[in-house]
Amino acid sequence: MRIVITEAATVSANDIDLTVFENLGDVTYYDFTAPDELLDRVKDADAVLCNKCVFTKEILQQCKSLKYIGLFATGYNNIDISAAKELGIRVCNAGSYSNDAVIQHTFGLILNYFSKITEYTSFCKRGEWKTSRSFSPIVYSSDEIAGKTIGIVGFGSIGMGVAKIANAFGMRVLTYTRTKKDCSDVEFVDLDTLLKESDIISVHCPLNEQTQGMFNIEAFKKCKKSALFINTARGPVVNEDDLKFALDNDIIAAAAVDVLCKEPMDENCPLFTAKNISITPHSAWSPLTTRKRLVNIVYSNLDAFKNGEKQNVIV
Repeated sequence: MRIVITEAATVSANDIDLTVFENLGDVTYYDFTAPDELLDRVKDADAVLCNKCVFTKEILQQCKSLKYIGLFATGYNNIDISAAKELGIRVCNAGSYSNDAVIQHTFGLILNYFSKITEYTSFCKRGEWKTSRSFSPIVYSSDEIAGKTIGIVGFGSIGMGVAKIANAFGMRVLTYTRTKKDCSDVEFVDLDTLLKESDIISVHCPLNEQTQGMFNIEAFKKCKKSALFINTARGPVVNEDDLKFALDNDIIAAAAVDVLCKEPMDENCPLFTAKNISITPHSAWSPLTTRKRLVNIVYSNLDAFKNGEKQNVIV
């Protein structure tokens, strides 16, 4: 089997051994693959293992040997699924490999904001604690999250995990989702209610036609002025110009995002200059333990395909 890994550097920073895939075939590794390089690199492959490379119908039609696409990801919107099905190309994703990591990152953003960890660290590193008259200088306005209301948009496995942790912190949990579930510690509400009553709004919904751009200026104007907005889902669920306007004009208090509409960050990304925002570079999914789990799943998926079995099949 001729296997091409198109974006090895997005999975391993020389801290995970990807040569395990050589047990399944002849592997060609590329750290990164630009759109104009993709076809030439994969046109003769039997199997491609990718992350964010876009496989259009036109590209798939020219890959005459391609039988399998394995994603180092849960989402698969970068693959033309209809074309893959038509051409008989198996597509498999990595399921919910990063759930725990994204839940952890979500609360890292929440706790960083309410406990002012970044600000106090900078205060101390500037030497200002050394010159303080107080053993405990109250420089920044921190707060407890116990008793706060968190609104979770999307209630899949990650949203449910965030709710579980929020309950442990003694928070009130609201959720807006298409499918209600049997959860006694969660209040299922409409989106307007969630926006109006939440101190923290945390997004965990998929990106689709219904969710693209759903967080716009009309949505932010329904929020509390003290609200913290968090997005660890997909960048395009947010209108970035509207979020910047909401932050710069004190319509909401703050935001923390791990995803953007264009990644890496575009030179003209409006959020780069927005007030009161924390940005991490789509890193919620990337702890070492998580990436090891990811590689194991992708390997297992391809091994199953090679043995005529189905595992994590999208199409």
